[in-house]
Amino acid sequence: HRNFKKKRNPRKMRWTKAFRKAAGKELTVDNSFEFEKRRNEPVKYQRELWNKTVDAMKRVEEIKQKRQARFIMNRLKKSKELQKAEDIKEVKQNIHLLRAPHCKPKILKNMVILQIPSDFVSVDVGVTYY
Repeated sequence: HRNFKKKRNPRKMRWTKAFRKAAGKELTVDNSFEFEKRRNEPVKYQRELWNKTVDAMKRVEEIKQKRQARFIMNRLKKSKELQKAEDIKEVKQNIHLLRAPHCKPKILKNMVILQIPSDFVSVDVGVTYY
């Protein structure tokens, strides 16, 4: 109420749902939101209709949660790719910290070779050590 009195725009306040939807951080267009609309006509109570409606509401909520989770994961996927590229770039720039240029070949032979994961992208620096 205080923010309303101060005439603050909800689309500019970062913590509001309006901001999150306007900025594309939350799912905005989805058929599951159609069920939450207000109905102005009252319906006569029927036990069977009531039970079916409650079951349908649970199912709709379940579907909505899955779609929102998928939306968030798709948003994070791009970030993971950018982070991986940034990490590779950092390794390229600071390769001298990983492999010292003055290190003797005899010492390098005795070093334990770690297994590299299959999804790791190898970086060719142009320097080979034996």
